[in-house]
Amino acid sequence: MTHHRHHHRDDVERTGLQDGAADGALSPAQRYQAFRARQSYARSVAAQFADTLEFQLDDFQRQAIDELEAGRNVLVAAPTGAGKTIVADFAIFLAQHRNVKAFYTTPIKALSNQKYHDLCAIYGADRVGLLTGDMSVNSEADIVVMTTEVLRNMIYENSTTLEALEYVVLDEVHYLADRSRGQVWEEVIVHLPRRVKIVGLSATVSNVEDFSQWIESVRGETSLVISEHRPVPLERHVITQEDERTEPVLWDLYRADGSEELNPALARELSRLDRIGERRAGSRDEDGRRRHGGRGRDDARASQRHYPKRWAVIDELDFLGLLPGIYFIFSRMGCDKAVEQCLDAGLRLTTDEEARRIRLIVDEMMEGQISREDAKALGFSRFRFALEMGFAPHHAGMIALFRQIVETLFEQGLVKVVFATETLALGINMPARSVIVEKLEKFNGEGHVPLTPGEFTQLTGRAGRRGIDVIGHAVIVDHRGFQPQMAASLSSKRVYPLHSSFSPTFNMAVNLLNSSDYQTARETLDHSFAQWEANESAEELVSRIDSMQGTLEDYEKAFACDRGDFAEFMRLRMELSDLERHDRKRVQHMPYPSEGERRHAIRQIDERIAAVRKREQAHPCRSCPDLQAHLRWGNRWAKTRRELDRLQDRYDSRTGSVARHFERICEILRILGYIEGDDPRDYSVTRKGQLLRHLYGEQDIVLAECLARGLFDDLDPEQLVAVVSGFVFESRRGGTGEPRHYPGGMRGRIRSTVAAVSTVHESINALCEDWGLDDLQPLDYGACDIMFDWSSGKSLAVVLDDTDMTGGDFVRSCKRVADALGQIASIGVYLEHPEVAERAHQAALTIDRGVVAYSGIEE
Repeated sequence: MTHHRHHHRDDVERTGLQDGAADGALSPAQRYQAFRARQSYARSVAAQFADTLEFQLDDFQRQAIDELEAGRNVLVAAPTGAGKTIVADFAIFLAQHRNVKAFYTTPIKALSNQKYHDLCAIYGADRVGLLTGDMSVNSEADIVVMTTEVLRNMIYENSTTLEALEYVVLDEVHYLADRSRGQVWEEVIVHLPRRVKIVGLSATVSNVEDFSQWIESVRGETSLVISEHRPVPLERHVITQEDERTEPVLWDLYRADGSEELNPALARELSRLDRIGERRAGSRDEDGRRRHGGRGRDDARASQRHYPKRWAVIDELDFLGLLPGIYFIFSRMGCDKAVEQCLDAGLRLTTDEEARRIRLIVDEMMEGQISREDAKALGFSRFRFALEMGFAPHHAGMIALFRQIVETLFEQGLVKVVFATETLALGINMPARSVIVEKLEKFNGEGHVPLTPGEFTQLTGRAGRRGIDVIGHAVIVDHRGFQPQMAASLSSKRVYPLHSSFSPTFNMAVNLLNSSDYQTARETLDHSFAQWEANESAEELVSRIDSMQGTLEDYEKAFACDRGDFAEFMRLRMELSDLERHDRKRVQHMPYPSEGERRHAIRQIDERIAAVRKREQAHPCRSCPDLQAHLRWGNRWAKTRRELDRLQDRYDSRTGSVARHFERICEILRILGYIEGDDPRDYSVTRKGQLLRHLYGEQDIVLAECLARGLFDDLDPEQLVAVVSGFVFESRRGGTGEPRHYPGGMRGRIRSTVAAVSTVHESINALCEDWGLDDLQPLDYGACDIMFDWSSGKSLAVVLDDTDMTGGDFVRSCKRVADALGQIASIGVYLEHPEVAERAHQAALTIDRGVVAYSGIEE
């Protein structure tokens, strides 16, 4: 049974763990019980851990820690900044106390690096390891920080490192809902040895109780600990500006603290600004009519109010003492432009001494990390100058070193404002006094969509530094289409539901079949959160199905006929109706190669209709004198029967849906030779399947097939880099998937290999379509020439010249290519020509240089 804990301030008093101040109000027996409880707690590992902290544990932290020490899995759901990681820190402490291993998993490398540094500071670098896709440090340590994918791969490889593992922290476990990577979290939760206790740290998603129940169904006793209390209260504001000649004005969103009534003064101000905008637009239109004789644009006047400039917002917040702040802009280019706008406006947020300290820290962090030439290509001088003025961008288009510099300076209070994309809201420890949200909408790759309550809460969760700020501030910048009600609607506590993104993959299938039989693999997949959710939704249909079945039984009693089976008679009539009304029309309107084939098809359906009509007319119930009375009930029965069939189909499609997907994948794997066996119960993984088992990625089956067919056998390391890039690269919005040019030309070896790879991709895609699976992601060779040039030794400035690729995207793409090459390098034993694996190893080395080689873990 899931232990479900909400938290109140008197929780600890009820346990008897508070000091005996209130003991006088207790009976002697109660005072003795409280004394024994305090003694027991003092001997616990939790008490020892609490003694190492410089602050008192919150109620939810204490309760989660007690549950973990008692041997239960723990899922903690609390707002950003509430201190969930304290529970994870206790899991590490408990593992050390019990002399067992603990893993700390994160969704992104930046979080892994940050946690690695934190744990090294506590336990020493010799006791802490780090494993990411491109970094391995002290991997056999008792405490290892890793990305979640690394742990998933270790589980499938039956790594001996797992033998002493007892605790796994899943930080940002709500990442399970991520469409591209979320299933990895489910794989870990399902496949970890049952003895391992997990600590899940989650945002306060609306269906966290369901999520906890699923974890308990898979892993045993699980305690859910929920806290919806923000340690630093949050005030919400809106900032407006009449025009460029006036100062921006900060307004409270609500009438008073704790009130849910919108501030009427803000509504009046927005109306006033609209009227000013209308007059301004009308004046311009009048000028236009006088000059051109044209008509005014009355319909556009309402959208003409002035909106605050980014630099003006920062200047005003600085004046009000509301910095440091994180200014969220949902565009990398917007973040970079914001920095330039602040520089152009002459904005400075630092003192001379702070600027001097910033330069010293930056130069120290840059020392020996990247060459002067690479730094110049990345615009380092302008970047450092902006830092010295007190502001900086932070987004995925920057190299990791630059982002770490920004994080370090912000944490030290030297950089006052960071212009960031929403990725900063994911786990990175950068709290601020204020969070500024530029718009309540963002571009999702297809169009502009409103922020969800979950996204807004994640962003504003950074506002308010615990132990420093009494209040945190969330500031919404007035923008086109803004209404106060929009902001109020985003402020709910339980913000968004968590839904599974799990779906079996080709790699997952061969790994499951490698370690278990087919039936066990199916049962394993039935334990996924995806199937659990599907089963829950299917259960909603059960009562309706049961009710309809009861109704059908009543109808069958009403039309009971002594001449024969009237239900059978009605089924014949239903079949005849379907053939005449649907099947014949479909056959008539289908395209045919010739008129003769069309007539033949129609003749066949007419023959079927005639045969069913003959059976219906010959049925004994047809001659019943009460036929019309029976038909009145029979027609109701037929209508209910059709509805029941539809409900049953919906129920069947939901129950076992994940396992059916697995079945289809297995059929494709069998056709392609990755598994063998005439009967699923006899399936076994072939040598070719062992190759696929070690390849992880969205194009796993395509890469395996290309390797098995020897398409890469004649490529040198640089050419291999170029070709493999197509399996992992993702163009930014609007990319064509084609490079500026193919190295070696259109008749060269790279282009001919790409053509062969595309043929393999198309053939597997056709199989997926035949078996009802989603299409594969398209290959993307947009960086083929860039990767080739870098692998060939050209400088960063030359490689990025005349491209729109940022330094951060370049480094990330290189690391993905290197990771794929590393996977190929590890499977030489399964290749017909093992030298391809050696060339893949050499190819990875050609990439891992300069700015790409920076690991981000040096102190």
